[in-house]
Amino acid sequence: MSVNESVGGTAGQESPATSGPKMLEDIKPPFIPEGASGMTILVEWPPGNPGTAPHRHSGPCFGYVIEGAVRWELEGEPERVIRAGETFWEPGGDVIHYQNGNALSDTPAKYVVFMLCAPGQPMLTLVEEEELQKRAHLRAPRPSAG
Repeated sequence: MSVNESVGGTAGQESPATSGPKMLEDIKPPFIPEGASGMTILVEWPPGNPGTAPHRHSGPCFGYVIEGAVRWELEGEPERVIRAGETFWEPGGDVIHYQNGNALSDTPAKYVVFMLCAPGQPMLTLVEEEELQKRAHLRAPRPSAG
């Protein structure tokens, strides 16, 4: 049975198209670290919060924005805004995650993220300024101001 098929409803209940499981995103990550552990994290940013400084994860991450909007930027991809009800993922490993902060100045942002972490490694490692400069050529062009 697929995730979108009925899981046994009865007469008078909502149809399977409006209730029950719904596929949001189907991703095959490029790698899963051997012996990885999984963790689910709730991230809440107040209005205008820039989020975590540039960092990387030891394994892939998958998420869903619950509330507000998140400014998102991964190495090699243009900056984008992910809104409530939308999903995201990142491959982890060597890829730098530049932005994950609140895109709105007047509304909180909240998202859930599931991460696969390599054993013996931290879930998140900040990237030093020297490495950011060496890899600057891998970052997508920045949006122009104004």
